[in-house]
Amino acid sequence: MTSKGIVIREAHFPGRAPIEAYGNGGFRFADMSHRGSLLCLPSGIHGWEPTNPLALTVADFGKLLAEADKVEILLVGMGRELRPLPAALRAALKAAGIASDPMSTGAAVRTYNVLLAEDRAVAAALIAVD
Repeated sequence: MTSKGIVIREAHFPGRAPIEAYGNGGFRFADMSHRGSLLCLPSGIHGWEPTNPLALTVADFGKLLAEADKVEILLVGMGRELRPLPAALRAALKAAGIASDPMSTGAAVRTYNVLLAEDRAVAAALIAVD
């Protein structure tokens, strides 16, 4: 009998859920917690790699762009402070028909929860804060 060892799977919650809490480097939702950043899409809530809002690229949003037909607005939690999205990213989102709204992560969480409760076509990219 051979052991395959630990299998690490991509973090993914297959549904939409409000974010219950954020801080300490992660988020709580659907009675679970996740350490690190999140990408909340119509297909579910995914673990997300970016940690630096100043280094966001179009490639970081590949999953979102694959679901662009189901998303009207993207809330981008940029950490503790509001920072503008890079021009290339703004252009790619606009070309995909997605309105983007950068804000602090706290504001993005609160706005996401309201729009989700209203059953709007919303997505959120949330950079974790300590």
